[in-house]
Amino acid sequence: MYLFYTYLMMKEYQMIKKYYDSGTTRRSGIKLINHIDEGLIILDKIEASDIAKRAYCLHPIVQSDECLSQNYSFDFQGIDPKVLIVVIEYRSVANEYLSIKKINTIDDIRLSPLKDVNDMLIADKIQNRKDYELYHKETHPRSIELDKYFKNWLQKLNIDESFYQETITMLKKESEL
Repeated sequence: MYLFYTYLMMKEYQMIKKYYDSGTTRRSGIKLINHIDEGLIILDKIEASDIAKRAYCLHPIVQSDECLSQNYSFDFQGIDPKVLIVVIEYRSVANEYLSIKKINTIDDIRLSPLKDVNDMLIADKIQNRKDYELYHKETHPRSIELDKYFKNWLQKLNIDESFYQETITMLKKESEL
């Protein structure tokens, strides 16, 4: 609970909270900020840096090409330039392998030379896989591809199934508080 209060105090968290407002996901109706909240919990678990946590808060603002174009003039005043570099590098790496791309081996997935970016990828892929399994597995028209996609990412990031399951259990406990 203390850590969550710390997040609330971060300028980057306040920015994404305002950006998301009361928005929810289209298919499951979950508040968009949940992705950030759970990602920050995962980043704490893997002992990610403050830069990675701050960048994780901001990544949705420029994630897709559409968001980047729409938010090109977004006011990032007061944000550490290192955080912005990590956000843009995250965007680059994450967008190179999307679920619609076919790969031959996990060696086709590029990781970043920046640990902060790879830590963000761990948080993002664990959180997204959890939501996929909870709300969309078996019902999504691309369920088979999505299942393989998340497993590919986690394998590339050296996250084994037991760590994933342990993390999901932790997130469930956190949501019950």
